[in-house]
Amino acid sequence: MSELKIQAICGFGVGSSTLLKIKIQGVLKEMGVEAEVFTGDVSSASGVLCDVIFTSNELAENLKSRAKVPVIVINNFVNSAEIKEKVEEFLKTR
Repeated sequence: MSELKIQAICGFGVGSSTLLKIKIQGVLKEMGVEAEVFTGDVSSASGVLCDVIFTSNELAENLKSRAKVPVIVINNFVNSAEIKEKVEEFLKTR
């Protein structure tokens, strides 16, 4: 199986997506899961090769209509428990 590629998305691909990326990386490390986690912006996200997209509720509908991979909503980018739960749910589908 190839390395998991996770994209963290915010409006411009800089601020909150970086925070989300760091939180996802922490959760994955805690779980012992190796993955490439990278940031992106909402306008180019659907064109980037990845296995899953994590984003805010505000951006999810726009992305879901264009993305070819699952789009997972994170309501609180600093809530590690929520992020871990959603990562675990995604991993069960792989």
